[in-house]
Amino acid sequence: MSRYIRPRRPGARIFFTVTLAQRGSNMLVREIARLRRAVQTTRAERPFEIEAWVVLPDHMHCIWVMPEDDADYSTRWRLIKSRFSRELPKGQTRPSHEARQERAIWQRRFWEHHIRNDADLAAHIRYCWMNPVKHRFVNTPDAWPYSSVHHDPRYTPGADRT
Repeated sequence: MSRYIRPRRPGARIFFTVTLAQRGSNMLVREIARLRRAVQTTRAERPFEIEAWVVLPDHMHCIWVMPEDDADYSTRWRLIKSRFSRELPKGQTRPSHEARQERAIWQRRFWEHHIRNDADLAAHIRYCWMNPVKHRFVNTPDAWPYSSVHHDPRYTPGADRT
C-alpha cells in the first residue's frame, strides 16, 4: 500500500482537485444539493474557509484556507466524500473497494497544491474560474452556475474572455 506524505501546515491555503471514479459522469452537478449539504455539514464540524470553488460534472477544484491551528484537510475530504456518497447507489466495485467499505463513487485520492504566494493564488483562482470555459461548458466563467465566481468581488465580467 502506498504511503502519501502530504504537507502539514496549519493555516495553509490549498488548491484541490477532486474527481469522481467514473469520468464523464454528471453526478456532481446532478447531485449539487447533496454535495453542498456534505460540505456545509463538514464545515460546521471542522471549519475551513472557501477561497474559490468550481464544480464540474465529474470533478471539482477549490481553494481552502485552513484554520491557524489545524492542517487536517484529508479528514475533511473523507467526510465530504462519504457524506455525499452515503445514500447513492454504489459504483462498479472491486474487491479492494469492498475491503475498505468504499462505494466506488470517488477516485480514492485527491490532488493538492499548497499555495506559495499571491501570484500563485491568483493563478489558481483564475484556474477555478476558467475551468468550465476550458471544458467548453460555457463561454464565460460567470455563465457557469456551480462556481464561486458569482460571489467573488475580484472577478470582473468580461476580463477573462479568451
